[in-house]
Amino acid sequence: MANLGGKVVVPNLRDKFRVIHKESVQWFPGHMRKGLRQMQQNLKNVDCIIEVHDARVPISGRNKDFRKSVSGLKPHIFVLNKQDLADMSKADKYKKLLNEEGFEHIVFTNFKDQTCKGMHSLLPLATKLIENSNRYNRSDSSEFSAMIIGVPNVGKSSLINRLRNKYLGKGNATAVGAVAGITRSVLNRIKISDKPPVYVLDTPGILTPYITDIFSGLKLSLVGCLQDHLVGPEIMADYLLYWLNKNQRFEYVNILKLSKPNDNILEVLTEISINLKKTKRIRNYDGQILIRPDCDFAAQHFLKVFRDGELGSICLDDDIL
Repeated sequence: MANLGGKVVVPNLRDKFRVIHKESVQWFPGHMRKGLRQMQQNLKNVDCIIEVHDARVPISGRNKDFRKSVSGLKPHIFVLNKQDLADMSKADKYKKLLNEEGFEHIVFTNFKDQTCKGMHSLLPLATKLIENSNRYNRSDSSEFSAMIIGVPNVGKSSLINRLRNKYLGKGNATAVGAVAGITRSVLNRIKISDKPPVYVLDTPGILTPYITDIFSGLKLSLVGCLQDHLVGPEIMADYLLYWLNKNQRFEYVNILKLSKPNDNILEVLTEISINLKKTKRIRNYDGQILIRPDCDFAAQHFLKVFRDGELGSICLDDDIL
């Protein structure tokens, strides 16, 4: 490893990621198909769409069909959540790209932060857009209704619970989890405000039926929008290592207590498992028990370190810029 002008240079870095097959990042189970139908059926009963996405992948991985299949002509607010984990230095550039796609109202949030300005602006913005819109068949209704949509595990249920707590002083109304796929169907209306009376519909996370862009699928898996087993922790860890090295983000070396930057995922996982003293027993072909580094555990640990923000603020869509 060399240091040229303050920039770390790692020899023999990969210029491409060539491991994963397309089938590994396709996920459209039955509950998503059912959920999408229910969302479309309920569209006539809502005044506004609030789409939630992960700020670490602001451009890629979105279900772009939402704009025509769910939103239609209704006011649409695009929420980029988990800004506390995302690199916000290029936020204006991402907003410009999203504006060009037709997203006029973009809000950055951190639902864990009770003082988040973006979070506090959501309901006033939604009510203002609804009041200024053509509500068609709902023009005579005194109640406002919004549908919360997005890909899995981006904070849709957390948003509803935060709004309900802030404006009604009540506890959680919908389940929250760190694993994609907690909400399985469109729930009953949940009241989040009295003045004005506002209701929301929680919905399941909906991916596109086929994620044809391999790298969008890998990015979604890294931030937890796909369940880990669908891609595989080792493949995900390998892509994370590739991305970090490619973007000269070598913080992982000190965080994981590695001897040096490395582009070989098996060597990295072996060193992590040795540092953590994690091994597994494997039976040899002749029945002999062998002790080997637990690379599966090491891969999960590497992913957790990234997801917890220990590697610093990261935006996986930097390559799009």
